[in-house]
Amino acid sequence: MPSHQLRDLRIDADKTLHAGTTRRRFLTWAGVAAGIATVPWMFTTDAASAPPPRRGSELFTLGVASGDPLPDGIVLWTRLAADPLTRAGGMGMRAVPVEWEIATDHAMRQVVARGVELATPENGHSVHADVRGLRPAADYFYRFRAGASISPTGRTRTAPPHGSRLSALTFAFASCQSWADGHYPAYADMAAHAPDVVFHLGDYIYEKPIPTNGGRRRTRATPTSAHRECATLDDYRDRYALYKLDANLQAAHRASPFITIFDDHEVDNNWAARIPEDDQPIPEFLARRAQAMRAWWENTPVRVAQRPHPTTTPDLYDLRAYRRFSYGDLIEFSVLDTRTFRSDQANGDNDTAQNAATADPRRTITGAAQEKWLLEGLAASRARWNVLAHQTTIADLARRKDGARAVSMDGWSGYEASRARVLDGARERRVENLVSIVGDIHRNVVSELRSTYSRPSPTVGVELAGTSIASGADGEDSDASDRQLKAASPHIRFGNAQRGYVLNRVTADRWDADYRVSDSIAAPDVPLHRRARISIPSGRPVIDVS
Repeated sequence: MPSHQLRDLRIDADKTLHAGTTRRRFLTWAGVAAGIATVPWMFTTDAASAPPPRRGSELFTLGVASGDPLPDGIVLWTRLAADPLTRAGGMGMRAVPVEWEIATDHAMRQVVARGVELATPENGHSVHADVRGLRPAADYFYRFRAGASISPTGRTRTAPPHGSRLSALTFAFASCQSWADGHYPAYADMAAHAPDVVFHLGDYIYEKPIPTNGGRRRTRATPTSAHRECATLDDYRDRYALYKLDANLQAAHRASPFITIFDDHEVDNNWAARIPEDDQPIPEFLARRAQAMRAWWENTPVRVAQRPHPTTTPDLYDLRAYRRFSYGDLIEFSVLDTRTFRSDQANGDNDTAQNAATADPRRTITGAAQEKWLLEGLAASRARWNVLAHQTTIADLARRKDGARAVSMDGWSGYEASRARVLDGARERRVENLVSIVGDIHRNVVSELRSTYSRPSPTVGVELAGTSIASGADGEDSDASDRQLKAASPHIRFGNAQRGYVLNRVTADRWDADYRVSDSIAAPDVPLHRRARISIPSGRPVIDVS
């Protein structure tokens, strides 16, 4: 590493260490400085050791996807892998031209656009084709070709023109799909419904080791790196490959465009900005985080603009993942990143009572720039419904613990001033029909949105928290935590602890959210059913459960 870059890293690390006490213990400054000197500056990979793909090998083993729909465009994604469970997918270091085409019919006879992208080892042999010039609010079909391999055909849909009249939108949201905890029948159900768009709200992969027997999957067909915690770019690439081999997940991606944001497990459990979960030295974690974010981009149907760019700053990369999507005059989604810019979790990141630390106005879950962007966007919105699509719950989900009212320090309840600035700011700006959609908690919870829950305050919106796709195994209709939450949190209107996802239909007058769950995820073909329908009338933050 050049000496000036090492000097800048040391200066920043010194500031970080002296910024205040965090819940994690770090090495002494001498240890951190020594650690910096060993940090790999560029993204590292041992893909060079992988053999080149055999001629005629099937290269689209990881499926296809589309995402980030605009009125005139869509991102088409794939990642080549001749041998997906080996390092670098068996692709070696050779760049491969990949043709793509998009048509108005499934038979691909009415092609309206085509092009060629180069799948390079530097980008994990992924392809992100940003197709423009398409018709708004239209269904399209797409596929790829590389050598003798032709991909499956996917269906996608563009957004309607900005501000145009839109009568209805169907969309799903999902999160938390720990591969070892079970299968993904929820994605088969989602694919059958083929919503206009799907929001994945984080924990697409889990970085923790997978049992050698494959957990509930009961298979040893896993990458070598699967049985240790992800630490390098290759480790994260391997983990995405394993997850993307799931047939139901591939089917959901083929059926609808995805809008994707990361949470913690794409990197490290409960990471906060530059701070890891455990006692990993800061420089090592920053290098790990940069490579994890690179793998997230490689395996996600997002634009090249979202690719993390290596920098000479201590963070090692720049990435702006928060972004906004509009669907006519009906609904506007603000997709948030509540990991990259947050303050460290308070109170040792343990479920505790709120106190001076959680109320500290200097602490933030979004960072100042994103908070400003969010409030300005809400003020400018002319949509009927305004949605925050993000990771952790805004509402207090309280339990009684040792006689005290305890809440999570990882959600917005641990960042009370940040929550108040956003929700009070939305109310002051007369934002209509505010809805928060989140994942993370592995359970279904529907709550009233308020800026505080420790004293009377107005309800300013509704929060729809969706359960996990697989994390937490089968679950049950109402477990002990569900009962504790309901007993200590009167603002909760519905709760359930099974696996599934949320399917929504939104019109100008009404929002209907179907909480679809399965009784088991022990097999990939278990049927789902509607556990509850949550209805919200336009103009009033009222929750009706049926």
